[in-house]
Amino acid sequence: MLKLVIGNKRYSSWSMRPWILMKVFEVPFEEILVPLYRAESKPALLAHSPAGKAPILKDGALTVWESLAIIEHVADLFPDRAIWPRDPAARAHARALACEMHAGFSALRNECSMNFGRAARPVPISDGALADAERIDAAWRDALSSYGGPFLFGAFSAADAMFAPVVQRLDNYMIPVSEPSRRYMETVKTLPAWAEWRAAARGEAWRLPQFERE
Repeated sequence: MLKLVIGNKRYSSWSMRPWILMKVFEVPFEEILVPLYRAESKPALLAHSPAGKAPILKDGALTVWESLAIIEHVADLFPDRAIWPRDPAARAHARALACEMHAGFSALRNECSMNFGRAARPVPISDGALADAERIDAAWRDALSSYGGPFLFGAFSAADAMFAPVVQRLDNYMIPVSEPSRRYMETVKTLPAWAEWRAAARGEAWRLPQFERE
């Protein structure tokens, strides 16, 4: 069975991406949770991957680290499941958005940390973070308009998994988005996998003061 090594559900946005994808597509896996930001965290992660970061996928003797690489490997393992859209043009569009998420939006990610235990409230954000949110909103509107919703490419796909932590951030920090994007966010939040992650995250005892003050 596949093994997915993840960090705290409360804070680890990169861990959430492959986790929610595998849950939605009913890919069986064993979860191994390594609490982050402790003295023992790095050695524990290095025992699974030379990169020493979560998430990590263990597929027998094969180790795959980094969220998007894990998603691609899972898609290769389960070609019968439309992890990426079947249509070539839609698939290229979905991959472009996933890569943009992977490489970009640093201001928003740095200023609005994912915290599933945080009470929803706005905070002042920089022009850079606001520009990130506006670009995400525009990208979502374009995909929803082009492919009809309710997810970015019609059915749930890897692109939605890559943006799942962003849904939490925009919602939790009460950052304004357009009505189509708001409907999309509400759709993502109705996923049973979302509810499962959120419940586990809120039940975690480990807290990081620097995130809880935000």
